[in-house]
Amino acid sequence: MSDTEPRRITDLDTLKAFGHPLRMKLYRALYIARTATASQLADQVDEAVSLVSYHLRKLADHGLIEEAEPQGNDGRERWWRQASQGLSFHDADFHDAPEKAATHAAVGRMSFEQRSDLYRGYLDTQAAWGAEWRSASFSSEYLAPLTAAELAALSDELHRLVKKYEAAGRAAEGAGDTEGRENVALHLYGFPFRV
Repeated sequence: MSDTEPRRITDLDTLKAFGHPLRMKLYRALYIARTATASQLADQVDEAVSLVSYHLRKLADHGLIEEAEPQGNDGRERWWRQASQGLSFHDADFHDAPEKAATHAAVGRMSFEQRSDLYRGYLDTQAAWGAEWRSASFSSEYLAPLTAAELAALSDELHRLVKKYEAAGRAAEGAGDTEGRENVALHLYGFPFRV
């Protein structure tokens, strides 16, 4: 991957390209797999290979993913990877025009829905996980009176902490330490509200 930080999406066309439900799923699947072919991803998202290939090309057209080194002997297979260590999109880049704000909100809602689906899937299969995983899993809500600056600082601190654990897990995985290691989703939201 070419970058060590998430790519900040600042243009509407790229946000729209990413904001397709299947493209968001494919991007997440590539984040987890690191590299994959359209066939592998089609199996994961339960879609036709031709449709997956089309959407992968659209993501690549906007520089969100790129071709990866081939991993097998089949020269016909095209391997893909993310072009950066994730994506971010911020209100500040999209609040200056109604279409931009609407697209930003729609992508945020879709992202939330896909994250909710992922968590619902865990809840539906929770009994199939071992006791160790069930006790390690958590769902928490914290309600704190903060300033905008404190919320931003908390976000930065949480980001650094999660990245530390992610890097350690990937390094261990890269060194062959895969025993007991699973993909883990951590969803955090920080936002103001009034009662």
